[in-house]
Amino acid sequence: MKVKRISILMTVVLVAIFVTTLPLGHLTADAVGKTYRLKIQSAYPRGDLSMELLKDFAQTANKLSKGQIRIQVFADPELVPAEQLFEATQKGTLDMLHAVAAMWGGIVGVGEVEFGLPYAYNLPGEPDVYEAGKMIRDFFFNTGYVDLLRGEYAKQGLYWLDVHSYGPIFTMSTKKITTCNDMKGLKFRVEGSWADYYNMIGARGTYISGMEAYMGLKLGTIDASQWDVSAVTGLNWQEVAPYRVLGGQNDVVVGQILFNQKTWNSLPDDLKKVMADAAEDYFHKLNKIYDAELKKVEDMVKAGTIINSPIDAACDAQHEAAALKLWDQIGQRDPAAAEAIEMIKTWRKALK
Repeated sequence: MKVKRISILMTVVLVAIFVTTLPLGHLTADAVGKTYRLKIQSAYPRGDLSMELLKDFAQTANKLSKGQIRIQVFADPELVPAEQLFEATQKGTLDMLHAVAAMWGGIVGVGEVEFGLPYAYNLPGEPDVYEAGKMIRDFFFNTGYVDLLRGEYAKQGLYWLDVHSYGPIFTMSTKKITTCNDMKGLKFRVEGSWADYYNMIGARGTYISGMEAYMGLKLGTIDASQWDVSAVTGLNWQEVAPYRVLGGQNDVVVGQILFNQKTWNSLPDDLKKVMADAAEDYFHKLNKIYDAELKKVEDMVKAGTIINSPIDAACDAQHEAAALKLWDQIGQRDPAAAEAIEMIKTWRKALK
């Protein structure tokens, strides 16, 4: 009986030694078994397409992680106002944010450039949503641009996860605009440096929350507002601003997902890859959705609920001249912004 007990005890000891001497890298995430509960908030209200698709981003991360990553998705302003997203994510009140970088260009100078300075993502030819999105993603990941962005956001306690595209800029106006004279004095709701851009042309650039844009257009607080295709297929701005201004825009509106750096660092490498894969999957699915939404716009134009309002060649040339002047001004404000602008100039030359 005593021999049997000794044999059992030795077996237990040997198993314990075997388990404790396994290299940690050989333990899978499933073996560790920790669940990471994360919160992400968008800068956009419910009804915005990219915000609504964050639910799919969360589901993909959950599936790829086999349930270890569970993400709660919030819209503006359900946890904090959009203007406070950056600080809330820095502090860890939020684990992630979903927005455009121009919202904090005054804090991270390169954010103005990342979002897309006027004409920066004005692409040659007439690329569709997929082609335009791919061109932008290739630029980000194949030129060192991502490394520059991650370095700058790390200084703010944030990790730049990935880029995504909202399709082309939509500028909806309460008035028909075909010349730059038509723009004089009109109030354009825009983000970041686009306010300076419109000021240079004689309009008045301003910012209010996307939540307030519909009523602003309806009441005349603003005359035009910049967004993506969700402006009409999700937020119904055409009801109060039926004219779509064409020209002087970018073919891609660039968005980002930022992580709290400490939260990101706490993830095991396999779950970091899960988050990167989920973000890339989100990029592709978002392009697919926006492609379908743009086809809806064609039907709305035919029905007369949206009226295309292209600017003339002289006004378009004035827009481009203002944009290039603005590039120089922004490059002088911040060394990283200047470096990013040079990357864009080199990339654009290669596109021609």
